[in-house]
Amino acid sequence: MDIKHLHTFLTAAKTLNFTQTAQILDYAQSSITAQIKSLEKELGAPLFERLGKRIYLTKAGIQLEQYAKKMVELDETIKKVLSPQEEMNVTLTIGAQESQCTYRLPNILQLFKSRYPKVEIIFRPVHTIEVAKDLLQSDSLDLAFITDTHKETPMLHKEELIKEDLVFVVAPLHHLTNNKVLSMQDIAQETMLLTEKGCSYRTQFEFQCQLDGIYPKQIIEFASIEAIKQCVISGLGITLLPKMTVEKELDHGLLTELATTITMEHVFTSLAWHKNKNISYYLEDFIEITREQYRLFNRNFNVKLKN
Repeated sequence: MDIKHLHTFLTAAKTLNFTQTAQILDYAQSSITAQIKSLEKELGAPLFERLGKRIYLTKAGIQLEQYAKKMVELDETIKKVLSPQEEMNVTLTIGAQESQCTYRLPNILQLFKSRYPKVEIIFRPVHTIEVAKDLLQSDSLDLAFITDTHKETPMLHKEELIKEDLVFVVAPLHHLTNNKVLSMQDIAQETMLLTEKGCSYRTQFEFQCQLDGIYPKQIIEFASIEAIKQCVISGLGITLLPKMTVEKELDHGLLTELATTITMEHVFTSLAWHKNKNISYYLEDFIEITREQYRLFNRNFNVKLKN
C-alpha cells in the first residue's frame, strides 16, 4: 500500500472535498481521484460515497482512516529514527595518501558533507595496497584511495579512477635543467628528496635503482609533500612526485619538470572496499560523488594535454 496514497486519503477524509484536497497537496484533481480509486481497488471496497453535492466516508473509509493515521505516524517515526539519528552516529573511515587528501579529496568531502552534515569522516594514511588490504579486511577502513601499480586483490572490490603522471622536478636554476634528458646516471650524482618508505612511487623509483644498480648520492626522507616541494624550490635537490601535486608550482615557474629516460610501471589511483562490505546509502553516495569528481579530474587532465 502506497504511503503517499494514504496521505492523500487522510487529507480527503478531513476536507471531504477532492478539489480542496488537490489544492492542499498541490496535485491535479485527476491525480487525487486516481489515488483514491487505486486504494479502493486494492482494498476491494469504496471509501467515499456522494450524496447530492457532498461526499462522505463509507464504513470502509471510516475504518481505513483509523489505520491510515497509525501507518502514516509509523512511517514518519521510522524516517525520523533511521535517517537523521542514524547519521549522528555514523563515522566513515577512509584511507588515502597525502596527495589524495590534499589535492583531490577536498571537493569530494565538501559535496558529501553538504548532503550528510552529521556524518563524521576520519582519514587514515594508506601508502600501499598491502596496508589498505589489511585495514579493509579488518574493517578498520570503510574505503581506501589506493595509489599503486596494478596488483591482484581477490578480497577487494577495486575501481580504477585515474592514471597518475609521475614527474621529476627541480628548481628552475638547478644545474639539471641544462640537461636534455634525466638519466639514471644523473641520479647517482644527486640528492633525492622522497616521501616515506612504502609510498608507491618511491617504491617504484627504488626498484628501478636496484635494477640498474645505480643509487642517489643522498636520500632525504620527508613525511610531507609540501615540505619536499619547498626544499626542492630552495635548490636542495630533486624529487619524484605525482604531477597533480606540483601543477601550480610548474605553472608559476617555481619548479621545472625534467624529461627523463627513467621508466617505471604505471601508477593508478583506485577506490577500494572489501567485497563483503555492507554498502549503506551514505557510503554509496560517497562512492558516486567520488566517481563523478574523478571523471572531472580526468577530463581536465585531458584538456591540459591537448593545450
